Amino acid sequence: MDWTLSNEHTLIASLQEMEHFWQTQINTGVFDGAGDLTIAYAWCVPDNAKATVVISSGRIESYLKYKEVIWDLFQNGFAVFILDHRGQGLSGRMTTNPHFGYVADFQDYVADFTYFLTHIVTPNEPSGPRLLLAHSMGCAIGALTILALPNSFQRAVFCSPMFGIRPALPDWLSRRLLAWASRRHQRAGMQTGYFIGQKDYLPHSFTGNRLTHSETRYQLFRELYAQVPDIQLGGVTVSWLKAAMAAMREIQQRADELTLPALLLSAQQDTVVDNKKQKLIAALASNMEVVSIPGAYHELLIEADAIRIPVMSKILQFFTAQLTR
Repeated sequence: MDWTLSNEHTLIASLQEMEHFWQTQINTGVFDGAGDLTIAYAWCVPDNAKATVVISSGRIESYLKYKEVIWDLFQNGFAVFILDHRGQGLSGRMTTNPHFGYVADFQDYVADFTYFLTHIVTPNEPSGPRLLLAHSMGCAIGALTILALPNSFQRAVFCSPMFGIRPALPDWLSRRLLAWASRRHQRAGMQTGYFIGQKDYLPHSFTGNRLTHSETRYQLFRELYAQVPDIQLGGVTVSWLKAAMAAMREIQQRADELTLPALLLSAQQDTVVDNKKQKLIAALASNMEVVSIPGAYHELLIEADAIRIPVMSKILQFFTAQLTR
């Protein structure tokens, strides 16, 4: 099947049309998440929508970064709902330094996501299946949400899922480093602090980046974060890393409970997450297909056309299969 997908050659020229779409078709709002933290979201529903896609984005991301993905899904007849996870994007921050990548427990992400599904998605989605599209950290949040609410989605696509992170240190060493860093912050009277080597948001040049091969999409991403500094986020804190490790352990321990049809897209040249852990989780799950994307970096949804267009086509084909059963 032929899909209507944007491409690098016309993307810049299409920005004005895409912005018009955003102004006329996108609904935005906020709700009070766990602990009364403000959570921002956006959604749109095309005429005669065939299904609903709920996006769970990755660490540091905002729904503003997903304009091209939302546009592509909308153009192909899908309603789209997306929220900014707590502590990032346009949602509230929980630390004195807004650049800290922080969460106390991944179950707070799940609580926000569950509220979003119940109070925002359900009243506004069209009839038809509800599908999950998740990226990186958003895959961990999505998987935990499915474990908590097994009937929340009919199908799921996990892009470069954070089921393990790199460098993949031995568990004993990770625990020791985290304990040392925690003690250092406690002695300094800090609620939390960056893990070793982490710092405030710093835009790197395209050359040498390991996120995408698309210079066009990479520059648009960096320009967006320069234009909207409120969505900038720095590195991970000790607290976030502890919470992430606990979340990933739970996903591995309960992977056999992930029984819905799922597609796991693994970026072959990923240096952010652990591809070996992805394969392990997929093997433990009962209905998860793994597709390795040759030559791809971590950011599959903003990769170069030669990678992104086949990836988006696979996603749409997998979602559409639900409609023809």
